[in-house]
Amino acid sequence: MSVEFLSEEQAGGFGRFLGEPSRADLERFFYLDDADLELIAKRRGDHNRLGFAVQLGTLRFLGVLLADPLDVPWGVVDYLSARLGIADPSIVKKYMQRRPTVHEHAREIRAVYGYRDLVGPVLEDLSAYVYSRAWTHGEGPTVLFELATAWLRRERVLLPGVTTLVRVVQSAREAAQSGVYGVVATAASAVDPRLPVVLRGLLVTDQGDRASRLEALRAGPTRVSGPELDKALGRVAAVRALGAGVVDLSAVPPARVRALARYGIVAKAQSLRRLAEPRRTATLVATVTALEANAVDDALDLFDLLMTTRVLGPSRRAAAAEQLAKLPELAKASRVLARVGARLLRVLEDSGDHVDVAAAWTALEQIAARDQIAEAVVTVGQLVPEGSGTEGAMREQMARRFRTVAPFLRLLATTIPWGATVAGQPLLEALAGLDALRGRRKVRREEIDEALIPPAWHSAVFGRVDEVEVDRDAWVVCVLEQLRLHLRRRDVFATVSTRWADPRAQLLDGPAWDAARGPALRSLSLDVPVSEHLAGKVELLDVAWRGLADAIVGAGPDSSVRLTETEGGKVKLSAAPLDALDVPESLTVLRARVAGMLPRVDLPEILLEVHAWTGFLHAYTHVSGAGPRMSDLPVSVAAVLIAEACNVGLTPVLAEGHPALTRDRLGHVDANYVRSETHAAANALLIDAQSDVPIAASWGGGLLASVDGLRFVVPVRTINAAPNPKYFGRGRGLTWFNAVNDQVAGIGGVVVPGTVRDSLYVLDTMLNLDGGPKPEMVASDTASYSDMVFGIFTLLGYRFSPRIADLADQRLWRATLPGQAPGDYGALNDVARHKIRLEKITDHWDDMARVAASLVTGTVRAYDVLRMLTRDNGAPNPLGAAIAEYGRIAKTLHLLAVVDPTDETYRRSINTQLTVQESRHRLARAIFHGRRGQIYQRYREGQEDQLGALGLVLNAVVLWNTRYTDAAVTALHKAGQEISEVDVARLSPLADQHINMLGRYAFTAPAPDGLRPLQDPAAGQIEL
Repeated sequence: MSVEFLSEEQAGGFGRFLGEPSRADLERFFYLDDADLELIAKRRGDHNRLGFAVQLGTLRFLGVLLADPLDVPWGVVDYLSARLGIADPSIVKKYMQRRPTVHEHAREIRAVYGYRDLVGPVLEDLSAYVYSRAWTHGEGPTVLFELATAWLRRERVLLPGVTTLVRVVQSAREAAQSGVYGVVATAASAVDPRLPVVLRGLLVTDQGDRASRLEALRAGPTRVSGPELDKALGRVAAVRALGAGVVDLSAVPPARVRALARYGIVAKAQSLRRLAEPRRTATLVATVTALEANAVDDALDLFDLLMTTRVLGPSRRAAAAEQLAKLPELAKASRVLARVGARLLRVLEDSGDHVDVAAAWTALEQIAARDQIAEAVVTVGQLVPEGSGTEGAMREQMARRFRTVAPFLRLLATTIPWGATVAGQPLLEALAGLDALRGRRKVRREEIDEALIPPAWHSAVFGRVDEVEVDRDAWVVCVLEQLRLHLRRRDVFATVSTRWADPRAQLLDGPAWDAARGPALRSLSLDVPVSEHLAGKVELLDVAWRGLADAIVGAGPDSSVRLTETEGGKVKLSAAPLDALDVPESLTVLRARVAGMLPRVDLPEILLEVHAWTGFLHAYTHVSGAGPRMSDLPVSVAAVLIAEACNVGLTPVLAEGHPALTRDRLGHVDANYVRSETHAAANALLIDAQSDVPIAASWGGGLLASVDGLRFVVPVRTINAAPNPKYFGRGRGLTWFNAVNDQVAGIGGVVVPGTVRDSLYVLDTMLNLDGGPKPEMVASDTASYSDMVFGIFTLLGYRFSPRIADLADQRLWRATLPGQAPGDYGALNDVARHKIRLEKITDHWDDMARVAASLVTGTVRAYDVLRMLTRDNGAPNPLGAAIAEYGRIAKTLHLLAVVDPTDETYRRSINTQLTVQESRHRLARAIFHGRRGQIYQRYREGQEDQLGALGLVLNAVVLWNTRYTDAAVTALHKAGQEISEVDVARLSPLADQHINMLGRYAFTAPAPDGLRPLQDPAAGQIEL
């Protein structure tokens, strides 16, 4: 039977050793416990004992007994001989001299350890397992094959032949797929028997058009304007009118619906037309359902961006310019009033209790005429309005931008599937009435909801207090500004949306919360009573305060920590900057020698060589879930990754004489294989490989990570970029938030428009990692800090460790349990003057735990939760305030550790990790060199895919550098050079001087067998 979805390497390696097992694998599968040793001891002769142990370990590791039991890496024999106390491992060669003994041992191992053949009920169980995975998760055949292999090992079933297992996987997967297609198509016909016909009509290209109707609906907005938003809302209306959104898909796992939609959104209409029924109908239903949410998200993204850049921003600048232009007039009138006021005060003082008005006017008219004084009063009153001030002036300017928002008023209210909390419902009612005002100039006061008008808008909307009519333009723009604010904090939301949905509805609740509560809270160590949990936190905080007080006393006058008193009498804590670490001569020499030994290499060669080590390019599977149907697919994927990561396009990587490198082939691979899901799967392999390189352990254990943003200018028209003059000049751009662990592996990333406040995305980045162990400590820059973020990070089991620049201005907190006396911290009592309200945490603990469990299980985005917990003015709501109180415990522990004068380790580890991330960003810039380092992708998905490719290539370079750095250090050791472990820990895999990233790229050179020869700056090459 065909095994086409497996590569030759995968099929050939099935049930065989592929290189030396890692140390972790040796300890997991080949470790011999007391029962094993007792059984092995019954053999006669060391060769039989060692041979028996090899067969036993091989069966556990591979799941099969080899025809030649000694066809194993020699490291396995060495490991087992050491465990058995056999001095000469080579004695195992005698084991094959008597074949009947080998077969007898194999039968005994099967019987004692309960290994079975894949027949009868066992085969049915495997088929059922593969079917359930395929039904629930929709994984591709290669992944299902690997899962089936793992199931066989776990259930102690001997591996069958590769074609047998392929047959089981194929059959179960095809049955699951057919079931999904049938359920979705049946549900669509149940809603409307004509719905499948309507959806098939999307695949038609109308006369005069160049694309099908479906392809037209896929295209999102790119311009920021009122007419473009009206067009985007029309797209929402068109997609919703198809009716696929009302199809009940609850019987199908969400992952399967997403998989169908993912294929339908990227596939060409011709490909979808060729699908057989019911697959075609099922794919179209899922696709249109996903397009509805995408269209709503695009429209609301554009609305938010338009209000920010076309209404709020210009109005703020215009108000400031207007005030500046009127400043001379205001200064002139103010000088008159100042002189008049001073003379009036003297007149009042001289007159006592009886003021002669005529005499007073006579005195004032010596300063200015009466009409001049009156004119000055009017001028100042106009230029410095009461109450709203500058904000009111900005709203006056906003009201003049009615024509910007007028084009989309009708569709905004009627096409978006709006939802709202009780607080947001009045706003939706006001929104529904806006379009009816477009043809009117006069609006009566009783027609509007005055409660929706903030003080800053009163002057613009109402004019004079006694007016019975209101300014229509001001009222409309006021409602739209309030809509933007309510959307951002999710009091108003879209019921069909991904980015603008209601996070409250996504929190675990009811039966789902009951089922997840125990496991989720245990995983976060939040399953103890709140009183017990807080008692432990308070004790830690008390110990930290006392420890710092003692450390300051012990350090004496030379302490790096200072207590200073401000002019207001408040005591502040400050710490001296850390001194730069010395760079010893030995480290300088080591860095130079290692850099000189690294082989010179082209960037494509790195990807193909790393693939030879890890197989990471096999993670790029077809969007439909089908196996690869072309040879040399890894070469094509590598070429696309280079084109994206270097930002050079496909032309430099083409080789028209090479079937894997033609433009058509690469375009197909780019559209169908390279996407965020496959980036993540491939990156997980690179992260694991990085952790297996011995030298990486000298840099860290993978438990410390940092998150920071790398900014890119986006010079094309798009709604997925935002302005920030500091980073993007007069243009717009985006930020790639990425997480890096202390082994220098990139472990995840998130793309966001503009430079949105970092703290809103740091959490999402950490909750969507591609692989590696969960970090225990997360470092970041100051912009990522807030008390609430501290609280949520702590609830999720992280130690949040931002680098805080304004340390002396930070509030430090103490906590005291009910019934206990406050702690005495000596000289620090005045610093520890702010008290944490533990009762607020206790009152909201259940909701805090539910938020944490919802975040860790992935039912809600951290960004949405933080928005939901924040009011308009940035202050937290009651639940957010409780989380902030909880976060103040962690924040204070963090700050006390940072200023500890006796131990700089914690502070230096933060700085070192952030320096690693900065250096990694420098390497990312060097790789992303094409088109001036600017991103030309218009749509969010394209931006995410391109930066995902950059992150992956970056990790491949880091892994390549790490392995060769490790090899260089090993070679220097063998050459007799003494190398300090401290110096090794300060080496970096982020160099790029030896890598060629420019010119045309060749992918035809075969990967070397083993590592390349190291360079020797003095004598040529060092063979490994």
